[in-house]
Amino acid sequence: MLLQLLAVYLQAFFRIDKTLIQYAMYAIVEIAGQQFKVKKDQKVFVHRLSNEEGEKVSFDRVFLVDHGKDVTIGAPAIDGAAVEATVVKHLKGDKVIVFKKKRRKGYQKKNGHRQYLTQLTIEDIVLRGGANKKKATPKKEEEPTAKKAETPEEVKELTEKVADKPAEEKEANKTTRKPMDKGDNLAKI
Repeated sequence: MLLQLLAVYLQAFFRIDKTLIQYAMYAIVEIAGQQFKVKKDQKVFVHRLSNEEGEKVSFDRVFLVDHGKDVTIGAPAIDGAAVEATVVKHLKGDKVIVFKKKRRKGYQKKNGHRQYLTQLTIEDIVLRGGANKKKATPKKEEEPTAKKAETPEEVKELTEKVADKPAEEKEANKTTRKPMDKGDNLAKI
């Protein structure tokens, strides 16, 4: 009897209401030329960054943000979204052995490599406005283009303007050929 009461009490005490479950927000972001799936408070090892230890950095090339049922996908990146992180430390990765061999030739090369890395801690995933908002781009000023003549009088005016160019300018626009060097003539041999 006591055991049954204890079982009922434990079921009621440890029952999880599904509406209270918080979905972990994650994002797919490009850091130092590579794409990572990151969550808040996650530690990530990336290629060496030039930032100092303890410095906060922000990455704005966010391709996807998932927050439970809300998924935002960029084309290719989400406008206004960012992943904020803190540089924890700079370190070197594990040693990778590069071994080359050609059999029956007596050729062997052994080489090692350690990649320079930066450890980041993801502080926050920020989604400002999402994909619905677009950045306002300034209007481009149209450059004046050549005027098209519509009437015979306008055609006459435009041809007169072209004809008024000095002959020197026309000659300067022409390309001239340089004569061949006389030393390379093989007919004399």
